[in-house]
Amino acid sequence: MIRTPLRPLARILRARETGENPDAIEAENLAQRHAVIQDGARNRAQGRLFIMAMAFVAAFATVGIRMGAMAASQPSEPRAQATGAQIISQRADITDRHGRVLATNLLTHSLYAHPRQMVDPNAAAEKLAAIFPDLKAERLKEDFSGKRSFLWIKKKISPEQMQAVHDIGEPGLLFGPREMRLYPNGRIASHILGGSTFGKEDVASAEVVGVAGVEKAFDRWLRDPANDGAPLSLSVDLTVQAAMEEMLSNGMKVMQAKGATGILMEVKTGEIVAMASLPDFDPNDRPRPLLTGDPSDSPLFNRAVQGQYELGSTFKIFPVAQALDLKLVNANTMINANAPMRIGKYLINEFRNHNYGTLSVTDIIVKSSNVGTVRVAQLLGAERQRDFLERLGFFEPTPVEMSEAPTGKPLVPKRWPAVTSATVSFGHGLAASPLHLATAYATIANGGKRVSPTLVHERSRKEGEQVLSPQAAQTAVQLLRQVVVRGSGRSANVEGYEVAGKTGTADKPRPTGGYYKNKVVSTFASVFPASNPEYVLVVSLDEPTSTGAGGESRTAGATSAPVAGEMVRRLAPLLGLRPITETPLPVVERPLADGIKLVSN
Repeated sequence: MIRTPLRPLARILRARETGENPDAIEAENLAQRHAVIQDGARNRAQGRLFIMAMAFVAAFATVGIRMGAMAASQPSEPRAQATGAQIISQRADITDRHGRVLATNLLTHSLYAHPRQMVDPNAAAEKLAAIFPDLKAERLKEDFSGKRSFLWIKKKISPEQMQAVHDIGEPGLLFGPREMRLYPNGRIASHILGGSTFGKEDVASAEVVGVAGVEKAFDRWLRDPANDGAPLSLSVDLTVQAAMEEMLSNGMKVMQAKGATGILMEVKTGEIVAMASLPDFDPNDRPRPLLTGDPSDSPLFNRAVQGQYELGSTFKIFPVAQALDLKLVNANTMINANAPMRIGKYLINEFRNHNYGTLSVTDIIVKSSNVGTVRVAQLLGAERQRDFLERLGFFEPTPVEMSEAPTGKPLVPKRWPAVTSATVSFGHGLAASPLHLATAYATIANGGKRVSPTLVHERSRKEGEQVLSPQAAQTAVQLLRQVVVRGSGRSANVEGYEVAGKTGTADKPRPTGGYYKNKVVSTFASVFPASNPEYVLVVSLDEPTSTGAGGESRTAGATSAPVAGEMVRRLAPLLGLRPITETPLPVVERPLADGIKLVSN
């Protein structure tokens, strides 16, 4: 900018010549200069104000447009977005099929210490030991007087304990919020739920992670914020589960058994309505696992899923059902069941050395003939027999949604010679879990369609493979009904509910080889009602002994069958089943003359 001089020489000389005051010229030029400066400053200020006004207009327009868009949209709850560095403390509830809570969360607090901030650590240690009997005052004094700047004292405390600690008045004792897992029903369904513990944690929060059962199998799903807190709905019925556990516990005590398991499954869906394993535990105070000895001695051991047992004569229906399906026999076919029977260097005997002579296929199942069952298995051949058992699911772990399921893989013979085919046909030489057995019986009761066990309620699933023809499956159920009407399962007969089933008693193997002489696993596998199967019930007792008027007995007919019968009597009404007026079944000791086929070795 070119400035005009305040006292131009030409005007000053001219002013002196004319007698004017030269200072007036300087004042005039100074005023003009100030006017130009003021005009520039005014223009700049107006420009800034205009820019600011436009910015405010744009901001208010943006806010207004956003508010209008939100007002026109559908309302929805915001979703929390979790990052990998966050500790996710929220965990979804677990409910039974009717929405009753099996596992939920409870807000509590943790207790920790900053020893360097403590005023009187020795007095605090004494008072803490009085509040928490499991803490030792001397150990706390050592910890408080050491070099540590942080110390966990209790990961979970009750409101009463929190108040007692607060009353100590020690500034170095601090509380942190915690969300703990609570199982309001205690021991009920403990093996199904499994339990939980703390994972990542700090003084402000801690994540809860599953350690067993469905808590571990669905751990990721239960902790996923995207599920909006929706509960995991299990197929279990809490009322039925509680009743089963009560009756199974009573039966275990009466039969003086070491352990017991019970499984109740829907035939058509494979949904497990109740499943118990005894002894059990309280998941609110989960015990430590055994590090030595027999795993089944631990209350954490799930006999229904992890147990691998030779299930005895409950297997006899499988070769018979397969032979019926292949039309190799019918219910009236006569079979040579003379005992003993020799296969190579081995002898096949009947229980208590009976010799039944010639039996119909029906009576082979009713009288539980080992020799008769082996004859039927020989008609099938080892390869077809093995293939059928594999299709029933006896070669792989059950797909049930529990973390323990993969550990329950059946013990299957690597080779399948004639003697293995014979022993497997009557339930020896192949060890499987009671859940495997329940699944196989459900497949027969389901018209021969393969059933897959599940603990999730109303989960969509594809239809199973047709393992048996509907006609063969129906006949097999009728044979099982005869066992309860006039065979070894009579103690499980409940009027009005058409129980059909099979007993099985198997000697327990020794860890060092061979079998115990006075230790058995007794099992009763059943279907009801037989005319229209809806449920499968399997009851298994480990090392039972029934003491009655006839002396001691360890057979399934005297131990597990009566327990199963009482369960049906108690559980059927809870399941909404009405008693059926039954037509008395004819007692057929010998088949009709038409269509008789005599089979001999």
